[in-house]
Amino acid sequence: MINVKKWIGSRKTDHDLMLLLMIGGFYSLSIALSNTFVNVYLWKQSGELIDLGLYNLFIVIFQPLAFIIAGKVSKKIDRVVVLRLGVSFLAAFFLTVLVLKDQAVNYMYLLGAIIGIGYGFYWLAFNVLTFEITEPETRDFFNGFLGILTSLSGMVGPMLAGLIISRLTNTIGYKVIFAVSLMLFTVAVMLSFFFTSRKAHGDYILLKIIQERKRNKNWRLITNAHVFQGLREGTFTFFINVFVYIVTKSEMALGTFSFLNSFVAFFTYIVASRWITKKMRKKAILAGGLMLYFSLFLILFQISYERLLIYAIAIGIAYPILLVPYSSITYDVIGKGWNIAQARIEYIVVREIFLNAGRILSILFFIFTVALTNETKTIPFLLLLIGSGHAFIYLFVKQIRLKESNRPLKQEKRIHRPNLADGEKG
Repeated sequence: MINVKKWIGSRKTDHDLMLLLMIGGFYSLSIALSNTFVNVYLWKQSGELIDLGLYNLFIVIFQPLAFIIAGKVSKKIDRVVVLRLGVSFLAAFFLTVLVLKDQAVNYMYLLGAIIGIGYGFYWLAFNVLTFEITEPETRDFFNGFLGILTSLSGMVGPMLAGLIISRLTNTIGYKVIFAVSLMLFTVAVMLSFFFTSRKAHGDYILLKIIQERKRNKNWRLITNAHVFQGLREGTFTFFINVFVYIVTKSEMALGTFSFLNSFVAFFTYIVASRWITKKMRKKAILAGGLMLYFSLFLILFQISYERLLIYAIAIGIAYPILLVPYSSITYDVIGKGWNIAQARIEYIVVREIFLNAGRILSILFFIFTVALTNETKTIPFLLLLIGSGHAFIYLFVKQIRLKESNRPLKQEKRIHRPNLADGEKG
């Protein structure tokens, strides 16, 4: 058993730490329950892949815009207000889907904008509050416990949702799952009112941090790498789940696919964090990127559910091998950046701008491919093109020069947002 008092003590700050953990847990469970199936729900109404592309395009356009605005608000008002706004927008998304019912497909742009704003406000605030609330003696507990919550949610959520949806007729199962997600986000909003107020201060120097790319080679390289990360994520985030459903015609099969992926990724994250040292980071990123790319050949030209499950296992292994060292290098670069004490928010915002630039480019490629060609024949080649994004990350990170030791990454006190697979969003 974890002795919570030993880890967090009894100070007011530690009260906020537990609140942040609870909100992070509710977020993870809600997203795990519903996010896997939102795109399938909309596709079943529309039947057109181009509509899904446009819905997700609005998400990745509004998400960085929300990050920029949230960063400004965080510097002028209160970080807790930003978190509350983010969770409120996410709750509003599921409420809107429930109200629209079978007409949701006619409001895809609105839905994409709402959830994109929610993601942007939520993650800006969550990242900043994590930096501020956790301390060296509590950070290991926070990271570890949040990772456990996220991983368990990723395993239980899709499987449970798939079971409920497959057992209930018509779209009743979808509505039940979306209602549960709405309830979880509503509870998270209520919990945010118990946070200690965290007034902001300082100027918002976003343009200066963007211009810092000209002076700081490492910062320029890591932001360029994030564009290529987004190049794969933009389309794969939504298309793979829909692809699994199209092949199997079963929500339960999709839930099983997501469960297997999260299960494998959970244990791979543990191994990667324990054994990948700083000197191994770049080689691990190369290995993970290549594994992600070549795993595509399992499913693009010879399709079966068995091959899809093997693909789920493959990316469940590859993503942690790449993301654990990649996240650490990213935060190392940010941590050594100019004026980091005053511009932490701006660095996070700029990173998201470049990441979402890659996602936007990816989805635009997808939309043009579907609109102008025979999608059945061309999509496999499109996925091979944009699926190479993570492999290209290595070409940038190999040029980054940081002081290195040979400590395992589990000893590095970094803030990681778990991101297990192609199907993860936000």
